[in-house]
Amino acid sequence: MTVTPQAAVGAHDPNLLLQVENVNKSFPGVKALEDMRFDLRKGEVLGLVGENGAGKSTLMKLLTGIYTRESGDFWLGGKPLEVTNPKEGQEAGLSIIHQELNLVPHLTVAENIWLGREPTSGRLFTRPADQTRMTQALLDRLELALDPKAIVSTLTVAKQQMVEIAKALSFDATRVLIMDEPTAALNDTEVAQLHELIRRFITPETGVVYISHRMAELKAIADRITVIRDGHYIDTMPMAETTLDQVISKMVGRAINTEARPEHVRDDRPIVLQVSNLSTAALLKDINFELHRGEVLGFAGLMGAGRTEVARAVVGADPITSGSIILNSNPVTIKSPDQAAALGIGYLSEDRKRLGLMLQLSVAHNVAISSMGAKFARFGFVNDKAIKESAEASRKLLSIKTPSVNQLVKYLSGGNQQKAIIARWLVKDCDILIFDEPTRGIDVGAKEEIYQLLNRLAEQGKSIIMISSELPEVLRMSHRVVVMADGRITGVLSAADASQEAIMRLATHRDEAVIHTDNTRKAELR
Repeated sequence: MTVTPQAAVGAHDPNLLLQVENVNKSFPGVKALEDMRFDLRKGEVLGLVGENGAGKSTLMKLLTGIYTRESGDFWLGGKPLEVTNPKEGQEAGLSIIHQELNLVPHLTVAENIWLGREPTSGRLFTRPADQTRMTQALLDRLELALDPKAIVSTLTVAKQQMVEIAKALSFDATRVLIMDEPTAALNDTEVAQLHELIRRFITPETGVVYISHRMAELKAIADRITVIRDGHYIDTMPMAETTLDQVISKMVGRAINTEARPEHVRDDRPIVLQVSNLSTAALLKDINFELHRGEVLGFAGLMGAGRTEVARAVVGADPITSGSIILNSNPVTIKSPDQAAALGIGYLSEDRKRLGLMLQLSVAHNVAISSMGAKFARFGFVNDKAIKESAEASRKLLSIKTPSVNQLVKYLSGGNQQKAIIARWLVKDCDILIFDEPTRGIDVGAKEEIYQLLNRLAEQGKSIIMISSELPEVLRMSHRVVVMADGRITGVLSAADASQEAIMRLATHRDEAVIHTDNTRKAELR
C-alpha cells in the first residue's frame, strides 16, 4: 500500500471519508468505467445504484485492490491511496462484502471468518478453541444466529451471506464497509437485522457504500444515493428528497412499469404437472399443488419455509419419502435433474454461479451444455458450428448483451447470465421451467426484461414455477401464489386475492388447515 503525501496532489474536503476521481477501467471488448467519480462522507451510508453492467462491482473491486485501475485517483481520509491487493485494502480500512459469496465451503464458519488470521500457539499451531470463542463473541456482538462450528456448505445461501457480513466486520481497522447486494438472499427480518448492524457500525469516522437494487431498502438506510450508468457517473441525490421513479429514470434512461399485474384470461388450460402428498425426510410434509399450461405459479414464504426444497424434490435433486408426481397425465418417478430435463422440466437454481453456470466456459457452451448429447454431438464429435449458431439465435431471441457468444460467461452481468441459463433450457425445449429467485442480484431494468421474457414464455404455452423472496415480484408475475411455512403449503391465492398482507398471514401459519382462495383452484391464465 502506497500513501502519497496530501500536499503532492492538492487539498480535499476533510469531511469526505472516501473520494474517487476520473477512474477508468477496461476489459476485453468492454469499457467498464470511464472518468468515474463519487464520494462518501464521514458517518454516511451512501447508496450506489445502476443497472447490471453499469460498473458498480468493478468500481468496488478497484477500490479494494482486486482489480487495477488504468487511470484516476482514490483518496481515503483526504490522503491519496494506492491499494494493490485485497489484503492491503483491508489493512487500509476497506472491507467488502461481495455480491457473489467468497467462502471456502468445506471449512467451518469460524475458519472462514479468521482465514489467514488464525490465533496460534507460537508460529506453528492454531488454537481452535480460541478461534471458536472469538467467533462466538463476534456473532453475539452482531446478533447473528450462527454456529461457529457449522460447515459452510451445509448452510443456506442466506446464512452464508451472514458469514460474509461477520467476516467483513471482524476487521477492527475497517473504516469503509462496502456492501455489494448484501440482502439478495435475506428475508425482511434479516434485512432489518442487517440495517441495525450498519447503524451500529456508523460513527463520525466510518462510512458504508451500500450497493442494492432494492429501492425500498435504500430509502430506509441510505443518506444519499449515487447513480451510475454504462460506466459513467450520472448523479448524486439526497435520499430523503428523491423518489423511486427519479432513481429508476436515471438508472435506465427510460420509464419502467413497476405496477403491472397478470391479466385475466382463460382458466381452462390443462394441468401439466400435479404433485400429491409429497414429503421428504428433512422438511417437506404432504405437498399438494398443480401447474397449468401457460401458467406462472408463484411460490412465496419466509426463508426456510421449504420453497427451494419443493423444487429440488420435483426435479429429483433431493429424494422424496412419499407422494407422487404426474406429468402430462402420466405418473413419473424422477431420480435426478438430468432425468427431469429429459422429461421437459428445467430447473434454474437460486445460486446460478455455483450450481447453474460453468464460469470458465463460453456463453455458447453454457447454452448448449444440457443438449450436448441430443443436439450437438454425434459419434463422439462435438459440432461447434451448430453450438455457436444455436447460441447466436438465443442471444438474439433473449437480447443477451455480450460482445460474442464466445465470450466467457463469467464476464456477463447478472441479468445476462440469467438469460444464458434460460436459453439453455429453451434450447433443451423444456415445457416446464422452475425459476428459483430468478432476479436475485439483478437491477430494475434487467428485471423488467426477465419479466417480459417469462410472460412471453407463458403466452407460448410454457409453464413456469417462480420461487421468489420479493413479494412485489410474486404479485407482479403470478396467476396464483402458493404460500409455504415450515415445510407445508398453508394457502393458495388467486392473483385477484393475493396481496402482501394476505401472503404474510399465510407465511406465518403454524399447523393450520390449508387455505384456498383461488375459486376451486382455477387459474387466471393468459
